[in-house]
Amino acid sequence: MAKELLYLIPAAKCDKKEIIHILKSHPEIKFVSMVGIDLAGNDTDEKIPVRVFLKDIEDFYNGHAIQTDGSSVVLTGIATLNNAKVDMYVDPSVNWYVDYNWESEDEETGLPIGTLRIPAFLMHNGLRVDSRSILTQTLEYVGAEIKALLKKAGKVPGLEHLKASEIDEVLFTIGTELEFWVKTPTEETHVEELSATQVMQENYWQRTRGQARTALEDAMLMLEAYGLQPEMGHKEVGGVKAKIGESGSLDHIMEQMEIDWRFAPAVQAIDNELLARILVKEAFRLNGLEVSFQAKPIIGVAGNGEHTHTGMAVRLKSGKIVNLYAPKDMKKDFMSSVGYGAIMGLLKNYEVVNPFVTSTNDAFNRLKPGFEAPVCIVTSLGHSPEVPSRNRTILAGLVRDVENPLATRFEIRAFNPLSNSYVGVAAAYLAMLDGIKAAIGSGKTNSELLAELSKEPEAAGFYLEKGRAYRSEHDVFDDYTPEQRDKMFGKPPATVWENMEALKLYPEKLKVLKAGNVMRQDLIDAFVNGALLRWKVELIDRIIPQYLDTVRSVVCLHCDENPVDDAAWTAINNLRLYLAKDGVEKSLFSRLREALAAGKYGEASAMQQEMTAKMGELESMYEVYKRNLLDI
Repeated sequence: MAKELLYLIPAAKCDKKEIIHILKSHPEIKFVSMVGIDLAGNDTDEKIPVRVFLKDIEDFYNGHAIQTDGSSVVLTGIATLNNAKVDMYVDPSVNWYVDYNWESEDEETGLPIGTLRIPAFLMHNGLRVDSRSILTQTLEYVGAEIKALLKKAGKVPGLEHLKASEIDEVLFTIGTELEFWVKTPTEETHVEELSATQVMQENYWQRTRGQARTALEDAMLMLEAYGLQPEMGHKEVGGVKAKIGESGSLDHIMEQMEIDWRFAPAVQAIDNELLARILVKEAFRLNGLEVSFQAKPIIGVAGNGEHTHTGMAVRLKSGKIVNLYAPKDMKKDFMSSVGYGAIMGLLKNYEVVNPFVTSTNDAFNRLKPGFEAPVCIVTSLGHSPEVPSRNRTILAGLVRDVENPLATRFEIRAFNPLSNSYVGVAAAYLAMLDGIKAAIGSGKTNSELLAELSKEPEAAGFYLEKGRAYRSEHDVFDDYTPEQRDKMFGKPPATVWENMEALKLYPEKLKVLKAGNVMRQDLIDAFVNGALLRWKVELIDRIIPQYLDTVRSVVCLHCDENPVDDAAWTAINNLRLYLAKDGVEKSLFSRLREALAAGKYGEASAMQQEMTAKMGELESMYEVYKRNLLDI
């Protein structure tokens, strides 16, 4: 990293006068790019010459300088072909970053050419329609509601030391952990070897070597230069030991890694997450390695999560910070009533939060039992307030440090690196607000709120639903059968379509997200329609063709007659035909395509689940068949 380069412009210096001075002082910054985020979480990037930006800077700040074609990004049903104009305007309340092209040098300065990336809002017909706006406006609304609620309530259980009249501002903090797979471009996936390494725990926190080590260190130095304050980088559970190629270097790399960095205010934190993905990809690419942030890039081994730590605090007029989740006596209570309300609100309303967290086929591939990915709507607090613990099998867990109340937070484990965190976090905080209102309004003590959260399924609660359990200190994968999990915690959706249907099935819970009119119905519809379109197109044009290639690669390998091999191949071939070959009856692939094309999404969803199961069965049967062959 070059010391003379400018990487970060802090929010405090993003006013027009300061920006003009900075750009004139750094001639290597040749371009400006407005970074708007559509409803799928995609970021815009364009190259505006600095001279144009400086000439029209007043218009840029007022949203009149840049327009984009909203029908070409995911604003489904909002920006249409006959009404596509979307205005972009800068957000000076967060940090701005300079993105350098390390492969292109500025002739004047000899430095890499830079592009100033400016976080932006998108406006259509006078309304904000982008993901960053949803989160920004949600936090403004939730913060105002919390402040008014605490003022009205007076003393709140667990927060008796807090005087509402002294509150200056409600603070929302987010911290994320970025997991990703790394490989050399030509390296092939060997699931059995990866799975064995994972089960035997041979990779986690092992020493990195070769290009992978260099790239990891480069990425962390980049994050440091951009002010993200990385805290740790290490190997994750997935991967195999690298091999030395003919050149003498490690050129057979296939491993999973994680990088963590310091938490930040919510909008800034997710802007940082977007930047971190860019920097990590660039650092590894420059070292000849590919990076995948997919939730489940390799079926059958560990996927990539992005555990999202959510916090809520207040800044007092004196400048002191008070964590709203942490109780006055950390050894007596797990949380304050605000904390209990927050987790209860998230869990009770998670059916309508989940669509905004998990909206792709890839995300659902990760959320399967056996890989520490959450499938149940349940929390864990720990076995006692005095001894904090972590349960890695639940949806959202309490993280706390008895000696440090400010560290109290909830870790939501369902996010993945490609989740739209702006919208997902907004939905989570709106759900939490609903529970906080219920908890404080009930007048119940912390002990009574703990009993509510810990209730048995058959017990009725004043807020939580009868027929459901919401807390478990057990391993929810090993200690319950699938049937028990579904009965206690609710049956989880299995496809994108099932998840989006929850927004219709739970209208009362949907009202929670629409409170304050930030998550407007047009935005919800646009998000859902965009997600369903991607689900449909990906199945037709990517997943089914990929599965078809797999089916075609499954061929008969034995020549001599052998009753075991003959029977195995007959069963395998029958399954191949059922999946992919039309005859008197159409194949499953053909029927799924037709159902999707006809808009019969309920039928298509059921077929997708059957297809996924059958493909897993086919691959397993073929592996068993090949093991019995000696001459292949």
